[in-house]
Amino acid sequence: MDFRKTFDTIPEKFDKWRSRYCDELFADVINYAEIDASKSVLEIGPGTGQATEPFLKTGCNYSAIELGEHFVDFTKKKFGSYINFNIVNDDFEIHDFGNQKFDLVFSAATIQWIPEKICFPKVYNLLNSGGTLAMFMTLTDEKTSNRALYDAIQKVYDEHFHVETKYTCSLNYDNVVNYGFVDYNYRDWKRTRVYTAEEYIEYLASTQVEHITLQEPYKSNFYNGVREAIINAGNKIILNDTIALYLAKKPCLALP
Repeated sequence: MDFRKTFDTIPEKFDKWRSRYCDELFADVINYAEIDASKSVLEIGPGTGQATEPFLKTGCNYSAIELGEHFVDFTKKKFGSYINFNIVNDDFEIHDFGNQKFDLVFSAATIQWIPEKICFPKVYNLLNSGGTLAMFMTLTDEKTSNRALYDAIQKVYDEHFHVETKYTCSLNYDNVVNYGFVDYNYRDWKRTRVYTAEEYIEYLASTQVEHITLQEPYKSNFYNGVREAIINAGNKIILNDTIALYLAKKPCLALP
């Protein structure tokens, strides 16, 4: 199963429940890459645009490439008032960008879907000399603040969470240095979310690929079990987020 268009089937729910990034992250990326109205920016897989608007507001020449046609329609409506907004409905892995070059290429929890040997060399070639690659995502710890509840939910997973295909996409961001990138560094910010049982179920059912594709009778039994576990724990689950940012640059190449 190709999970890449799973979220595209539920754009409104995905937009509502996907966690947002912090203003400090956007400021860091924009300052690091020195983005302003004179620069060109490419976003890989914007989805419903949780990370898009801060870059549009710089006045940059913004472009995006998005595989999901419903996401493309959604973002066109959302950002149509920006004259610098441009989006293409295509697969980044095979899309021909022609002579286009960018000062910043960024991904908000998307680049890990692309094999390393495709994404890093292609981004490197798309960047101008001295250009920036920014990769960011939210990593969620559901265990530390919910020890007993976490164990109870894991029992529900063991009993009822049976999916046809496992999500196995991963990317070792550290390997970017093996493809010519320099000045590689990591930054993060912490945040806490608190959900009720119903909110947590909506969050899982709208933002987690395996949960969206879970079939009956497992689906109902799983969510009923999770709901019961959270209600028994006081109808509250605490999520500790790490908003992670990886930055790297294409070296400034000397002119011939």
